[in-house]
Amino acid sequence: MDTTPNPRLARDLAHGLVELIHPLGDIKTRIGAVQFASTIRRMVDELHQAGFSGGVEDLTKPIMLKYWMAVTGVRVQRTRGLLQGCGTRVDPALREYLDGRAVKMPPVGKPLEPYTEGEWQRIESALQGAVRQIFVDHGEVLALAKLGPDGHDDRQVFAWLLLNRGPLKLADAAREMGVSVDAFRNGVGAQYVAMRAALFPDVAAVYRLRILLGVYCGVVADGIRDLGLEDFTWAGDRTLLMDYIKNRRGPEGVNLSSRAVRLLERWLELSAPLRRFAPPESADHLWIFRAQQHVPGQPRGRLGVLSPITAHASGHKARQRIPSELGLMTDAGEPLQLHAGRIRTTYHNMLARRGWTGRTKIDPNHTTGVEGSHYVSTTTPAQAEAVETIIEDAQSDILRRARPATVLTETEAAEFAASRPEELPRLGLDEGAMAELLGGEMDVFTAACANQLAGLHGPKGKPCPARPWVCLLCPLSVFMPRHAPNLLRLKAYFSRQSRRMTVDQFLAVFGPYADRLDHEILPRFAPAVLEAASLEVADDDQELPLRPEEATA
Repeated sequence: MDTTPNPRLARDLAHGLVELIHPLGDIKTRIGAVQFASTIRRMVDELHQAGFSGGVEDLTKPIMLKYWMAVTGVRVQRTRGLLQGCGTRVDPALREYLDGRAVKMPPVGKPLEPYTEGEWQRIESALQGAVRQIFVDHGEVLALAKLGPDGHDDRQVFAWLLLNRGPLKLADAAREMGVSVDAFRNGVGAQYVAMRAALFPDVAAVYRLRILLGVYCGVVADGIRDLGLEDFTWAGDRTLLMDYIKNRRGPEGVNLSSRAVRLLERWLELSAPLRRFAPPESADHLWIFRAQQHVPGQPRGRLGVLSPITAHASGHKARQRIPSELGLMTDAGEPLQLHAGRIRTTYHNMLARRGWTGRTKIDPNHTTGVEGSHYVSTTTPAQAEAVETIIEDAQSDILRRARPATVLTETEAAEFAASRPEELPRLGLDEGAMAELLGGEMDVFTAACANQLAGLHGPKGKPCPARPWVCLLCPLSVFMPRHAPNLLRLKAYFSRQSRRMTVDQFLAVFGPYADRLDHEILPRFAPAVLEAASLEVADDDQELPLRPEEATA
């Protein structure tokens, strides 16, 4: 901070930054502290250009409001945090404002969009093919190496030399073979390099494996970059638990799928030759690879491990090359970029669409809104529209069920059209059709139906496929005295089912219908009508149009 034009203000804000560091505040990573330090330098420079030269106690509400109106929402958020960290040194009027709503808010991040089904299939298929080829090439070199050094085939000799002496450079391999480096390089050097790459995988091959493991288990590839062999625990013969560190939350664990377990087993077999020649500090690292250039902290020219310190070791360059090397394309025919976060999002999105209910939330650190936006959101506009339609249909169904049942006596039926005209638009009938409804021409088993082709419970334009009791909650049903016998038969059927089922089961299946029948429909009929109708009820399944699985006998 000593290069800023106002060291006094910079020092004050730096003390405020200290109060934001975990466990005092929310800054838990080095990059977070670096971002706040950069904010301090920019704030000091810009206030100096505006003519301010005092310390934090000299900042007033007008000065800061003018400053905040000229910067982004992210910088407003950070500078407010820095001033809050300065505590009582801040002007009381400004400190009171810091507890209120900011003049600007950081932009809301756009949720990660899952890959489409076609893109996801292409990613998985391409990675599987690439990884399968890695294992095939490795197996071929390993088989040649086991034949021994005595043979006329150069590939056999190279394979044995690599397996027993390690991933030698061209110069070292030429020395072992007793030939000059130039002759070896210009002759069979390319063949040797190819076999070395097959036996000892480089960072590009390892990154393909990491991405495929993420596709199989939904863990971001960068989150499992620094795993060691000790981070895996077997729980039985085929169950493998993986512990890893998620940057935002810390330690996490996951029960790997069978595909992920098999992939890890094959990777350990493939990396076994490489671990024999690895330095002790690298041998127990899961994602060990042959370094093609020096990795800081590792012996030069030999082996490296995936390290978060160097971009090369993180696989960043390999990730950029994968789409072109594997020919990955979007549904629109454009180059498809691999994004670790989108892979995690798509994995959980696919689980959600298959009815996965293994956990209440994917990440306890998220709100339900973030979960819905990032992990179980729809993938295309058409799917989003379909989901909206389902929600609207469900809401409409709830509203329809809330309408009171239409129950008419003989007298009310004769006066219905005149006394209750508001029911005609709801039922979708004119006066002529209403006469047919009341006269019995539109009767179904339980009630008179205003429109069997309305499509409320099945395809529109097709006869309604609903079961007899569904009519009890249908807004198109009109109940009249002539329906009383069948209504009582349904009541007897509900009684028989209640004796066969548990209370929870009965309430879930028949509860709403039985409640509507007992409390809204039957009480509207005269006792004499119900008594006469009960004489026709035999309390037997044969009286109702039931399917075999719905019988109570």
